[in-house]
Amino acid sequence: MSRIGRTPIAIPAGVEIRVEDGNVVTVKGPKGSLTQQFKPTMTITQENGHLHVTRPDDNKANRALHGLTRSLLHNMVVGVTEGFKKELDVNGVGYRVVKEGNKLVMNLGYSHQVIVEEVPGITFEVPGPNKIIVHGCDRQQVGQIAAEIREKRPPEPYKGKGIKYTDEVIRRKAGKTGAKK
Repeated sequence: MSRIGRTPIAIPAGVEIRVEDGNVVTVKGPKGSLTQQFKPTMTITQENGHLHVTRPDDNKANRALHGLTRSLLHNMVVGVTEGFKKELDVNGVGYRVVKEGNKLVMNLGYSHQVIVEEVPGITFEVPGPNKIIVHGCDRQQVGQIAAEIREKRPPEPYKGKGIKYTDEVIRRKAGKTGAKK
């Protein structure tokens, strides 16, 4: 049996979970509210302050869905209580970031400024001219927005210029060598 799927999810104080028909789960907490529909084959029950996910049989598809469903539910609970964040670094001469209202204005070496707007549920924080922090309660959306920002100028392998995740390691390449005589 799935070790991940078997593990119960503790429901912290201040979090309200509703399981409706068709496995539509709504999680409300201090950071916001998330709703997601899960496969009807999985059984989601709430008892004694814990959330349990069970599967009908040991079919391969159901085994895979068991752990996935539990992980997604856990991410929803963590998201509405603590939230998620992704940190990005901007490296390069003249590359900088400024937050103007709900927009992220980036100078990335192009002839124009690159502007990214906040979407509902996602906020940007710019603690310095070369750092971006993306906050939100939906883990998938935070990761997607961070990936879209990184895509504006991905890091290049020669000088390492571009936008990268803070914990990302860029494999560097050696540049050209002079002609040998």
